[in-house]
Amino acid sequence: MSTLQNKIDFAVVLRVKNANPNGDPLNGNRPRTDYRNFGEISDVAIKRKIRNRLMDEGKAVFVQSDDRKTDQAGSLRERADAALDMKKKPDEIAKQACEKWLDVRAFGQLLAFKAKKKAAKKPAAEASSEDEGGVSIGIRGPVSVQPAFSMEPIEVTSTQITKSVNSEGDGEKRGSDTMGMKHRVDGGVYRFFGSMNPQLAERTGFSNDDAETIKSVLPKLFENDESSARPSGSMQVLKVYWWKHNNKSGQYSSARVHGSLTVNPDGSSSTIDLPGLKPEPIDGF
Repeated sequence: MSTLQNKIDFAVVLRVKNANPNGDPLNGNRPRTDYRNFGEISDVAIKRKIRNRLMDEGKAVFVQSDDRKTDQAGSLRERADAALDMKKKPDEIAKQACEKWLDVRAFGQLLAFKAKKKAAKKPAAEASSEDEGGVSIGIRGPVSVQPAFSMEPIEVTSTQITKSVNSEGDGEKRGSDTMGMKHRVDGGVYRFFGSMNPQLAERTGFSNDDAETIKSVLPKLFENDESSARPSGSMQVLKVYWWKHNNKSGQYSSARVHGSLTVNPDGSSSTIDLPGLKPEPIDGF
């Protein structure tokens, strides 16, 4: 399987309606905003959703969320130990990880695990420990994803909620009410960009087929992603734009390609054609 042969740029236009697209834990889980009050979805949150959609397609993924994991691993270390020969050289371990997991060869990964501890042959009170298998391996991936930002400042609605259930005890006595808050974005259109680098793809083995797999999941990024913060249908991909250059280095810089896209606050979008490079527009799922 050949590695990626053409530089690729892409963009995703999405709509949020009555949902919290990405809560900020440092701000009471309110929807993320920048200092100008434009809505933001972190690149980490976007890659989490891409990984989930890849798992929906049956692809092997290293960084899995606890509620969706496909194995019994309690940590990334356990997952790595079960699948990789950690006694090999770092380059060989990295190669194994890239071959095993699509998200590693796409986004890269830092395999930084502390050494396991081994008790010395001494009385228990005097037992010491020594290194056994510590690793720190950085894998730089060819796929980069930027945070998403809204096209206009967003309005956030906060609602006070009450929990009135007995979560402890024998049920004889009603528990005290607990007050809380829920936050939502009433409405907004966001966009984010990404790129795929063929030079870095050679190092991880990221292939043309892998690029097509990611392309296929972007239009349905928020399907099977429902929660109380993001009810079904509240997050929608409107359009995906896919620019495939005719060489590895790219016919234009990513900045120029991304700048050719115009997204309006109502969700409509258009591109300025660059000579020799036209995007493939893909409707949301």
